[in-house]
Amino acid sequence: MASTGYRFVRYYTHDHEYVRKGPPPLPLRLIAPMLVISTLTVFASGVVLLFNGPTGRGTLVLIHKASFIVWVSVTAVHVLGHLPGLPGSVRTARQSPGGAAATPGGAGRWIAIAGAIVGGLVVAIVLSGHFGAWTSVPWGHGH
Repeated sequence: MASTGYRFVRYYTHDHEYVRKGPPPLPLRLIAPMLVISTLTVFASGVVLLFNGPTGRGTLVLIHKASFIVWVSVTAVHVLGHLPGLPGSVRTARQSPGGAAATPGGAGRWIAIAGAIVGGLVVAIVLSGHFGAWTSVPWGHGH
């Protein structure tokens, strides 16, 4: 979201390169707010559930499940919306000397991807002690 937010700001502050490329297709711009809100809701409700444990489930589990269903649906539309541009992006990366890493912004994208993976692993390891309450609940308990 930070990367997309950066491009959003650069486009709407009339940066020449971003204006030249143009905005995303209208359907993707229309679903963007729902994608952002559902992403934040899934993450926030998941973190709260993680710390509350299975005994404090209540309405929060319903919010988490519903926001996930919205998120996966909107994400699927988002991914499908980007498929038409994929061949051109792959072709551009292949034609650049050095491949995808040599395309403009390629190194930054690789760093962002690696940072997200490493960050996710660190958070998972740090929070792994909190998963026990969820994994030790007998099947069928609370259903």
